[in-house]
Amino acid sequence: MLSLIEQLQQTTAFIRQQCGTTPTIGIVLGSGLGNFIGEMKVEKEISYSDIPHFPVSTVEGHSGKLIFGQIGNKNVVAMAGRFHFYEGYTPQQVIYPVRVMKMLGVETVLISNAAGGVNKNFAVGDLMIIRDHISFFAINPLLGKNEDDMGPRFPDMSEPYSHALIAKAKTIAQRLQIPVQTGVYTGVTGPTFETRAEYQLIQILGGDAVGMSTVQEVIAAVHAGMQVFAMSVITDIGIREEENTITHEEVLQAARDAEPKLTAIFTELIAEL
Repeated sequence: MLSLIEQLQQTTAFIRQQCGTTPTIGIVLGSGLGNFIGEMKVEKEISYSDIPHFPVSTVEGHSGKLIFGQIGNKNVVAMAGRFHFYEGYTPQQVIYPVRVMKMLGVETVLISNAAGGVNKNFAVGDLMIIRDHISFFAINPLLGKNEDDMGPRFPDMSEPYSHALIAKAKTIAQRLQIPVQTGVYTGVTGPTFETRAEYQLIQILGGDAVGMSTVQEVIAAVHAGMQVFAMSVITDIGIREEENTITHEEVLQAARDAEPKLTAIFTELIAEL
């Protein structure tokens, strides 16, 4: 049976045979945010199903391709579709692509997601720069034997989201006249949307938004020594007291509506890296 490192080496070798460039920036696209690829000069698309040891995305709004190309003069690799614990994948499978990115040469990871608003001052369609996260409700992907070749046993998480990248993104948003929020993202397992009591608990704990992804990927990226920037599209406001239900279709639509603004900020941020 192959070890994790051997699997990663096989995956990386296959990808390098398919694509000759070395990406330094990795991008993870959340639900309804796949059109960001339109900003790329695409060199190669590889279906997840063709990549050895790679999981396959099963969620609507996630196309399931690893896409290599350029944005400006930067070599990038984008995940059009991510993996979630609620799909039945282990936390180690969820973070597998992030580790592949590291082995391909990626130094900085930009992550997007669709999230529920917990902060009552937020509105549907807002963009929230993630300054920190709460991951107690999600299973830590580093449980078990530590892969010393990937990172330390006890990684420091005092700055999971790069302060320098956050400052750059705020400056870019101001220049583009795109309003942005800043807040704490709370990661949960899903696939159920949160109850009203759960929204209230997350608010008490200091969360501004809640979602079913991102924190495990960020933990893996920090463990591997990569810089991280992440942004949420607020697709619903679950904390409000009036009766309101949430559907995945509404989440996808809200993400698509906000996508041009997120794409503009990501594109400019990549140019300045």
